[in-house]
Amino acid sequence: MTESTAARKPRRSAGSKAAGTAGTKAAGTAGTKAAGTAGTKAAGTAGTKAGTGGKRTTSTTSSSTRTAAAKGSETELVQLLTPEGERVETAKDSAYAEYASYVADITPDELRGLYRDMVLTRRFDAEATALQRQGELGLWASLLGQEAAQIGSGRATREDDYVFPTYREHGVAWCRGVDPTNLLGMFRGVNNGGWDPNGNNFHLYTIVIGSQALHATGYAMGVAKDGADSGVIAYFGDGASSQGDVSEAFNFAAVYNAPVVFFCQNNQWAISESNEKQTRVPLYQRAQGFGFPGVRVDGNDVLASLAVTRWALDRARRGEGPALIEAYTYRMGAHTTSDDPSRYRHDDERVAWEAKDPILRLRRYLESAHHADEGFFAELEAESETLGKRVREVVRAMPDPDRFAIFENVYADGHALVDEERAQFAAYQASFADAEGV
Repeated sequence: MTESTAARKPRRSAGSKAAGTAGTKAAGTAGTKAAGTAGTKAAGTAGTKAGTGGKRTTSTTSSSTRTAAAKGSETELVQLLTPEGERVETAKDSAYAEYASYVADITPDELRGLYRDMVLTRRFDAEATALQRQGELGLWASLLGQEAAQIGSGRATREDDYVFPTYREHGVAWCRGVDPTNLLGMFRGVNNGGWDPNGNNFHLYTIVIGSQALHATGYAMGVAKDGADSGVIAYFGDGASSQGDVSEAFNFAAVYNAPVVFFCQNNQWAISESNEKQTRVPLYQRAQGFGFPGVRVDGNDVLASLAVTRWALDRARRGEGPALIEAYTYRMGAHTTSDDPSRYRHDDERVAWEAKDPILRLRRYLESAHHADEGFFAELEAESETLGKRVREVVRAMPDPDRFAIFENVYADGHALVDEERAQFAAYQASFADAEGV
């Protein structure tokens, strides 16, 4: 069984590699009826398409770039699919028109593919959380609630684009063809990543907050110098947007007109710090100060996430420089499995966001538009069960981490202090064996 390539626009390559077989019962696909829409209607125009293609340029003062920067920041929230599962109608002169054009020809098969991606990603994520609770993983960072932002943006990439994730982009990894079980080795402590970044153009997970924005910018500058027409995308959270590394990346990307898209998943909480304690303005508006466009998209709307990311990557590939996408979404679970969100946020907040569940809203649309029947959902449920079982089996078959590996390769020629620490740790481990023998 190969992974669906639905919703990836046919361009130079056919799509990502197979991402494993299917999974257990999709957790959380049911939900409460959505009340109201997930945001206010965008005001003003969204900006005209800048340029018509051709070689990448290095100019940072083109009128098209300035227009995109000015108009992109006027859009309040790009939404193409409401929480009730209704497509947003877009007139040719509406604020949504340019973005909507990127999904205007999406097929029922592609829509089902997006739904499948989100369901299986959520199931994998739920299984990983359970495995951590059972002592099989040391830690896990859940993406629950952020599936639309990740699948939509991930499916907007071409095979020759390059992705720089944080440590929560499990859905993007799925879109890039990384086997889900490869993501778990690091969290079990048996490797430092588990996949070849160049095999899927998907960098290893980055734990240092915000540093990947600089890595992506430098890589994108190299892409421009090589004359390639591929794009680069960097993922980070709202908390990382407060890091100096991110601001430095914005500045370098703007000055050097780097073909990079900054994708900020604003899930409302930087661990226990709310948005109100992080910024005085919407995050997408920060791009304007650096001279490139910023757009806020409904991060629980997979169509909007797909469309806006396609728009941003296309303009980057055309040589029109960077863009910032703020995917306005919500972290349904804990920051990581070591976190207790009940200590800093109220349940009614989560309930309100559950009404905007990204999987539920697409299912409503598929059902109302008669694009999927019960047979499709039943088959996907069985596929989900298979994925969950495979993940459990693979993780439990992984070897225990080498407890002494931390002392290796610290210094090229060894070091007395490291030797001392290794001896102390060995004595500590031996004490458990002595206790068992008593």
